[in-house]
Amino acid sequence: MNKRLGLLLGMLMTCSTTTWAAEKEHGVKVVSPDRFHLEAGDLSLGLSQDWGKPLPQVTRALIILHGRLRNAQTYLQSGEDAAEHAGQGANTLVIAPQFLNESDAKRNHLDNQVLRWKGNDWMAGEPSVGPGQVSSFGALDQIIKHLGDRKRFPALKEIVVAGHSGGGQVVQRFALTGHDHPTLQAEGISLRYVVANPSSYAYFSPQRPVKFDAASCPGFNDWKYGMQNLPAYAKGQSAQQLEQAYVSRDITYLLGQQDTDPNHPALDKSCAAETQGAYRLIRGHNYFYYLKLRHPQLNHMLVEVPGVGHDGDGIFTSPQGQKALFK
Repeated sequence: MNKRLGLLLGMLMTCSTTTWAAEKEHGVKVVSPDRFHLEAGDLSLGLSQDWGKPLPQVTRALIILHGRLRNAQTYLQSGEDAAEHAGQGANTLVIAPQFLNESDAKRNHLDNQVLRWKGNDWMAGEPSVGPGQVSSFGALDQIIKHLGDRKRFPALKEIVVAGHSGGGQVVQRFALTGHDHPTLQAEGISLRYVVANPSSYAYFSPQRPVKFDAASCPGFNDWKYGMQNLPAYAKGQSAQQLEQAYVSRDITYLLGQQDTDPNHPALDKSCAAETQGAYRLIRGHNYFYYLKLRHPQLNHMLVEVPGVGHDGDGIFTSPQGQKALFK
């Protein structure tokens, strides 16, 4: 029995590793059907409702971000399911941006107007490589700006930006560097962030929870892990300014209690990431503790999700996930 179980687990791990590698090397199988026009090009995305017309029933928008597999439609479905389970389906617009790269464009024969990024650069807020240049964070800003249009969304009260794994990395860095949205403030629309199971976090100082030799890990404090060499999107803001803005924002960290595999195929194993802890659950706790030490009055929340590992659908559709998304 143990042999059979071991064989099954081995097959599952092999399949998982193969999937990560295939999507990284050969491009995504599914490109989202909708497009959002920006000056730099058209952003691929999935939508739960047609936002090309006024949506007077929508009171909440959920922007949900995929991980490194760039499987936006999977995350769109998770967002829709979470909204339905929470009894918020009718009044929630779910938006799932898709940050495609060159391999995706080639595999799916995409026209030259569709935005694409180099590799996983979108995770760090880097600009697209074609057709024009826009930061992945800037693209999110444009979505938020669109949602602030009262002619289209007369009843909107809240925007939630949520992401899992690589998407969780995006949300954490976007919340850290994010630009102000005076229209939202003027219209009384709140903006919240939900960071789920990222591989790493951006720290505000060289301090790290794991002892290491800085000389053998020279990039540990470079962006996206630290405040050195910030992206152009940060517009020259100081680390102190970014930190003050970040800790003032409404942020919830969702961590799967079973996300404890130090050898997960999608776990960032770089030296810079390893200084934050051995696996995602401990990295999340370490970061939250770090923030609490620096800001004892911190109003961020950390929530563990029992029985769930590195599983975006499991995280967001869980009772804890629903509460975080639709509180």
